[in-house]
Amino acid sequence: MSNLIFAGNVVAPVFIIIFLGIILRRRGIVNEQFNTLTSKVVFNVALPAMIFKELSSFPLNEILHPSQVLLVVISLLVMFLFSWIVSAWLCHDGRDRGAFIQGSFRGNFAILGFALVRNAYGEEALGGAAIVLAIIMPIYNILSVIALTVPLQQEKQIEFVRILKTVATNPLILALLCALPFSLFDIPLHPIFSQSIQYLAALTLPLALISLGSSLSFHSIRQDRKLTIAATIIKLVIMPCVGVAAAVLAGFRGQELGILFFMFAAPTAIASYIMAEVMGSNGRLAGNIVLVSTIASLFTLSLGIFLLRLFNYF
Repeated sequence: MSNLIFAGNVVAPVFIIIFLGIILRRRGIVNEQFNTLTSKVVFNVALPAMIFKELSSFPLNEILHPSQVLLVVISLLVMFLFSWIVSAWLCHDGRDRGAFIQGSFRGNFAILGFALVRNAYGEEALGGAAIVLAIIMPIYNILSVIALTVPLQQEKQIEFVRILKTVATNPLILALLCALPFSLFDIPLHPIFSQSIQYLAALTLPLALISLGSSLSFHSIRQDRKLTIAATIIKLVIMPCVGVAAAVLAGFRGQELGILFFMFAAPTAIASYIMAEVMGSNGRLAGNIVLVSTIASLFTLSLGIFLLRLFNYF
């Protein structure tokens, strides 16, 4: 019973805020413009501030583990290839394949994952989570562009220089780079700056979760049902099972394993819908995967935490 209560305490607060966002949207208190502006504020200001705050205050050698980096990179590449193979079997249209592949492997660790890590382990665990996020962000961006481009028979239009520029100017990557000197050389921040950054960082999770909830649309849920369910199963069941099994075999336990679990088990990122729309893929399918995986993750995350706690891995 204690394991079940723990799982509920970790997951429930996050989804209460998400459902609050859904209610606010239905009541007309927030709208699409709010979601757009909020996403920009979170991605360009609040989340980078939180990453800088967490990384600059921790010795990097205590939270950066090469074995963890290797596991994350290999696991994401394997799941990307697996999703690609499955898409060739299920999808008969290039637009569907791109949205399906991206929705199957790209997780919402930056928002949902961070909130869950904090609920499970406290603020002190966010430094390790920030390292994992810094690893997966460029991988997500590069693989997403490939997934959304190649199935449309546009291989020649893949601009790797542009991709690298996008990755290099990503606010989250820049926040990591700015935090490195403070972490490596133990440079203290003046209280004025540290408090200001703290205020910005505190905006991140509640604002992002409300925006996530208010962005979910139920209008087209009945369309693309087969592909939506298949992508959700890959993202919420197959990916965390494979990733966590590999992590356990590699010797990860406790907080490190928990961070990896939240990374693997997080539902599909809403950024996958935005990229699908911009790059001419099936935006409706991408949105459906985000919606279904987000709602279903309430149960899969709770079950995963319960099982990991039951076997003393969490």
